[in-house]
Amino acid sequence: MTAPTVAVFRPDDERLAGTVAAIEARGGEPVADPMLSVEPTGARPRADAAFAVLTSKTGVELAAEAGWDPGGATVCAIGPRTAGALEDAGYAVDVVPGEYTSGGLVEALAGAVDGRRVEVARSDHGSPVLIDGLVEAGAYVHETILYRLVRPEGSGKSAELAAEDRLDAACFTSSLTVDHFLEAAEARGLGEAAREGLDSAVVGAIGEPTERTATDRGIAVDVVPSEATAEALVEAVLARLEDADR
Repeated sequence: MTAPTVAVFRPDDERLAGTVAAIEARGGEPVADPMLSVEPTGARPRADAAFAVLTSKTGVELAAEAGWDPGGATVCAIGPRTAGALEDAGYAVDVVPGEYTSGGLVEALAGAVDGRRVEVARSDHGSPVLIDGLVEAGAYVHETILYRLVRPEGSGKSAELAAEDRLDAACFTSSLTVDHFLEAAEARGLGEAAREGLDSAVVGAIGEPTERTATDRGIAVDVVPSEATAEALVEAVLARLEDADR
C-alpha cells in the first residue's frame, strides 16, 4: 500500500520537524509546506499588569529575549507547550486553562480580572475571542504584538498536489494556515482546483476556530481532535485515513 501524503503547515523549525517525524512514524509521507514565518517586532510586554497572558512558545522566547520581567503579575499560558516554554525561560506559571484555547483562557480568568489590568502578549493574528472575552469580564486589557506571522516565499507545493488530486490529507494548525494555503493556491492560479482537491482528501483542523475559518473559505473539515495540539491533530487525521483504507 502506498504511503498517504499528508500536508503540514507549521513554521519551519522544531515544530515542523516534530510533526514530520510523527507522520513518518505512522507510515505517512509528510508534505512539509511551511505557511507561517515569524517576524519579531522587538516589543516587550508590559511589566505593570496584574495578569500577563502568553499564547505561544514563540511569544515566550521573544519576550524573554527582550528581557521581560512580569513583576508581580499572575502569569497565564494558553496551554502546556507555552507553559513549558515559560518555565524553561525561568518564569513561574500560575494559570493554564483546562481547554487550551482563547475561550478556555477567558473562562479560567473571567472571575478574577474584573477591574484589573491584563497584559496580552502575542502575534498580530491573535484571536479576538481572548481580548473581547477579557474586556467583557471587566478587565483593562493591553495587547503587545511580539511578532507578525507572514506567508513564506515559495510556500504552496501542497496546493499544487491538492490541485492534481495527489494529496491524501491536510493538517491545518491555525486559521492563518488556512488563509495562507489559499493565498498560495491563488498565487499559482490554482485556487478552485486546490479546494476541489481537498474535497477528496482528509482535512483536519486543530480546533473549532480553525474549523470555522476553513468552512467559511469553502473547505470541508473531516477531523477536529479532542485536544487542540498538533500531535493530536496528526494522530486523528492518520487514524481517519487508516479507517478509510479498511
